Order: sequence, then structure tokens, then C-alpha cells
Amino acid sequence: MTTPLLSVIMPCYNEAATLPAILQAVRAVTLDKEIIAVDDHSTDETLAILQAEAARDPHLRVVRHPRNRGKGAAVRSGLAHARGQITIIQDADLEYDPQDYYELVQPIIDGRVDVVFGSRFMGRHTGMYFWNAVGNKGLTFLTNFLFDCWISDMETCYKVMRTEIIRDLHLESDDFRLEPEITAKVLRRGHRIYEVPISYLGRTYEEGKKMKPSQGLYAVLALLRYRLGRC
Repeated sequence: MTTPLLSVIMPCYNEAATLPAILQAVRAVTLDKEIIAVDDHSTDETLAILQAEAARDPHLRVVRHPRNRGKGAAVRSGLAHARGQITIIQDADLEYDPQDYYELVQPIIDGRVDVVFGSRFMGRHTGMYFWNAVGNKGLTFLTNFLFDCWISDMETCYKVMRTEIIRDLHLESDDFRLEPEITAKVLRRGHRIYEVPISYLGRTYEEGKKMKPSQGLYAVLALLRYRLGRC
């Protein structure tokens, strides 16, 4: 069976150190795919690397923001250029392993579900700070409580779904509130979230990890907003 085209949306902000390696890892996945890299106005060599890579890779397209706008805005920009039937979001660091794409897209290709999340807590989790893990578990518990669902990793980067579904969400978050927004809107629209285990090796703060405790509060407020308001 011919597999649908997979659109890989890759937000990038000052990722020069890891960008060549993650692009190589994504290319190594033998699925029919396109890569849409969105440079969120990086101040390092990210744009130059992307332009050089795109010059020799017809399946890589580069979008450049004229100013820094955040991950959510980068995903929306990438989505506007997506041509695939299935979309996945890929961070430009090396925390997530693109070899997990096969398991992530298979339930959608099989027609079993339309939305798949990759869970870092279902058996192949390999590295995370204790308090980050606690925070993730707390936000996931709140998600399950508010939306009467049962998932294990709301904050995962690997959110995979049919492209028409993610477009129908009309995403609006510019920053990391994108994760609860996607989850809440998917659940509010009645879609089931199917989870598969993924590999994860979190960066240290010295390596450039960006998550801050304040973002947990913003995520809580986002979940409440999208549960109680219109979306």
C-alpha cells in the first residue's frame, strides 16, 4: 500500500548545534515525506544551515519569520505550506527520535484513529528532569480530569494527525501553550487520542533546554480556557 505523504513541521530557533543531525535523522526515515523548517528569526547560524541544506534537498522547504514569534506561530507558518495528508511536529533539537515515526503514523494509515500522540511515559522514556516529569504528569492529570480522557503525556512534541484535522483546530497560541491548545481542541472536537511509546532523551539546561516553571502555569490557564470557553 502506498503511504500518505507525511508533512514534518520543524520549528527552529537558534538550533545550529543540532540542526544538521536532526535533519539527517528525519531524512533517514523511509516514509514519503516533506520537511518544512520554520526559522523563527534565529540569531545564530540556523538560517544559513537551513538554506544550505535546502539547496541540495528538494524535499526540504524553509520558511523565515521576520521577527521572533514563538513555537506556536512557527507551527502555523509550517502548516500553511504543508501538502501532506498527515502532519507531525518535530522539534529541532535531539530530544525526540524520528525513528518513532513508523509507529506514530501506522494507526492513522490503518484507519484505526485520526490522532496519535507519542508518549514519553509508556516504556521507552530515557531521560527527563524529576521536576519536569512531575510537572508533565500534573498537566496531563488536569487534562484527563477536564476532558474526561485517559492519556499519559499531554505535553509531548509528537502530536500526529490528519492534516485536515490540525488545520480545523485554527491554532492561535504563539508560544508553548500550543501543546495544551492542540490537545484541548482535539478532545473538544470528539477525536480519540491514541498513544504509542516513544524514545526521549531530554536536553540539559546547559545544552539549551528552554522550559521554565512559569510555562506550567500558562499551560494550566490554557487548559482551563479551552475547556470552559469556545474553541
